[in-house]
Amino acid sequence: MACRCLDAMLILLLLLDPLAAPGVAAAEAGCQVTRNVVYVERSDEVLHADIYQPDGEGPFPAVLCVHGGAWVVGSKNYVGVIAELLAHHGYTAVAVDYRLAPRYRFPAQIEDCRQAVTWMRQHAEPYKIDTDRLAAWGYSAGGHLVLLLGLEKAGLKAVVAGGAPCDFREMPPDSLQLAFWLGGSRRQFPEVYRAASPAAMVSRDAPPIFFYHGEKDSLVRIDQPTAMVRFLKQAGANGEMYVVPQAGHVGAFLNRDALAAGVKFLDKHLKCEEVK
Repeated sequence: MACRCLDAMLILLLLLDPLAAPGVAAAEAGCQVTRNVVYVERSDEVLHADIYQPDGEGPFPAVLCVHGGAWVVGSKNYVGVIAELLAHHGYTAVAVDYRLAPRYRFPAQIEDCRQAVTWMRQHAEPYKIDTDRLAAWGYSAGGHLVLLLGLEKAGLKAVVAGGAPCDFREMPPDSLQLAFWLGGSRRQFPEVYRAASPAAMVSRDAPPIFFYHGEKDSLVRIDQPTAMVRFLKQAGANGEMYVVPQAGHVGAFLNRDALAAGVKFLDKHLKCEEVK
C-alpha cells in the first residue's frame, strides 16, 4: 500500500505550510516573483500560479512545481521554498494550485498539471521560459503527479519526484482508503487505479527521473520509488535515487542535500547545452 496512514499524512503535511512561508517571503529579495496569476479558469474554480523568475534576460529552463497534501489539502505555498531555490539556480519556477479531492476526484489533479504546462508554453515570452527545456518537481502527492505528467509524454526533459507514491495496483482490492480520490476500491475501479499508477506507465521514452526519499518514511514506503528506478532501468530509461538517511516523510521534504542533488540533476539534463 502506497500510503499507510492517510490521516497522519494530512496532519504532517498541514504543518508544512508554515515551513514554506519564510521561503516565500524571502524570495522577494532574491528574484522576481509574480503571485496569484490565473493559469486556468474552470467552470467552478479558478486556479492560480506563483512565478519565480531569475535575474537576467533569459530565456531560462523552467520547472513546474507541484505541492503535496495527499491530493486533498495544500497549496502552491508548500513548494515556495523549492521554487525560490530553483530561481536562484537559473530556472523559471512555476508553483501551482490544483483541484483537490474529495470534491474533485482523479484525474482532475493531473488535468490541472497538464494545463499548467500548456500555460507555461503559451506564456513563455513574458516569463522568460525556454519551452525546449521544461521539467517538473513535486513532493508526496505532488511527486506522484509530476511522475504521471512526465511519463505521459508531456514534453518534459526531466522530473524530480520526492516522497512519491508510485503504484496503486498493489492496494488491497477492497480497501476504501483512497476512495475519496479514486472513487471506490480497486476491485470496483481497477482501471482508475492503474491509470493513477506511474509504475504502470514506464517505458523507454520516459524522461530522466530523479527520486529522493526518506530512509525511514512510514507513510510512503521506500520500496515504491526503488521499484520505479528498477522498472525505468529495465525499460532502458534513466532513473536515479537519493535516499535521505534516517529521515521520515516530512524530514526528507526540504533536506538540503536532497534538494541540492535534485538541482544538480536538473542542471545535468536541462543545462547541458549551456555547458557545451
